[in-house]
Amino acid sequence: MIILIVYIAIFTAFFFILRALTEKVFTKKDDFTSLKTVTFGDESAVKPNRWASVVSIVTLFLLWGAFTGSKWVPIHAPGPFIGDTSFVYTMQAADGSTDDATVFVRVAKRGETVEKMAAEPGDGFAKNDAVDALAWRSKLIVMDSNDDIKRSDGAKIIAIDGQPISPGQAVFTDAGRVALTSKGTINYAAPSGMQMEPVWLPPPETVVARFGEISREGYQNFTLWQHLFWSLLRVVAGFAIGALVGIPLGYAMGLSDYFRGWFDPIVEFMRPVPPLALIPLVIIWAGIGETGKIILLFLAALWIMAIAARAGVSGVNISKVHAAYSLGASKWQILRHVIVPNSLPEIFTGARVAMGVCWGTVVAAELVAAEKGAGMMIMVASRFQLTDIVIMGIILIGVIGYGIDILMRKLETALVPWKGRS
Repeated sequence: MIILIVYIAIFTAFFFILRALTEKVFTKKDDFTSLKTVTFGDESAVKPNRWASVVSIVTLFLLWGAFTGSKWVPIHAPGPFIGDTSFVYTMQAADGSTDDATVFVRVAKRGETVEKMAAEPGDGFAKNDAVDALAWRSKLIVMDSNDDIKRSDGAKIIAIDGQPISPGQAVFTDAGRVALTSKGTINYAAPSGMQMEPVWLPPPETVVARFGEISREGYQNFTLWQHLFWSLLRVVAGFAIGALVGIPLGYAMGLSDYFRGWFDPIVEFMRPVPPLALIPLVIIWAGIGETGKIILLFLAALWIMAIAARAGVSGVNISKVHAAYSLGASKWQILRHVIVPNSLPEIFTGARVAMGVCWGTVVAAELVAAEKGAGMMIMVASRFQLTDIVIMGIILIGVIGYGIDILMRKLETALVPWKGRS
């Protein structure tokens, strides 16, 4: 929540700063966009601001580093307490007498070697204790293990640093959170600060180091590039088959009322079904090998491409069809020179969506009995809480998916240059 608030604050501040600079310094008042009087809903008037994109990525990186204690970031959020601290508990005997004892705690990070503490027992029936604890972790302290009067004798803790406490309650002191369990023992947790524990979110340098290690040595008997290659190969194969079947099906539904009536219930029924819901059925039909994964990706792309082709045909301007007829064009000439070119922009939009869905589906499909692939790599790493590998895999999946989308846009620009023109 804190990270989200900081991100929103940076976004808002940069928006007003960039807007002020754009209006006064950078914007040319004589360019085409600036002369437009209506920009709402006009795609040509709304282009991505590259400065905003750069700042957005840098902001996410800085927040990631700041809340993980990264060495690559100069500013850090408050981290967990590391060092020596203490708190005092008040023990009450069965006869009502009380005595205070101090618990000295040495808090260290996981993996650090520290010298164990020692404490003088002190006078009275409650003796001082010395314990070691880990940052971000709680420590169960059996405080009466060295006391003269035990809990079995009716003794109990009634206060921590002067704050009353009873079993099941917790108090916050300068030393951290001190809770009393139902059995009367102490559960201590040092202040955790605002940084994330590495097991939940490692710093950027750890992820980069892991990327270099796996690039050199591989993971689970395959190189990193083999994992990514097989995932990409499955996506391309499934998408290609889905497009080869879906586009003709969409054209048939858009041009024939009979085909539309026959296939429309099937397409509209399967369209909202998540591809992941089909995994058990595909496994039953085709097993857990490559065939089953490609069938799943085929089904993920099929309905999207069919609907995109149908929408492209239905969206062709009827005046163009009438003009072609008036010039003596046949139905096949209209299909080739009017309907297909004018439906391609819609088909390319569907293709971009289908590729994204296939890329997300293949990762989930590889979670089930795959020997290689990005999804398999992430799943195996998660079982051993190797969060750095999981995050590395997620970043690679996102980068490749973004690259695929950029490639599809470039292909659309090259193959369909008439998009958006009347």
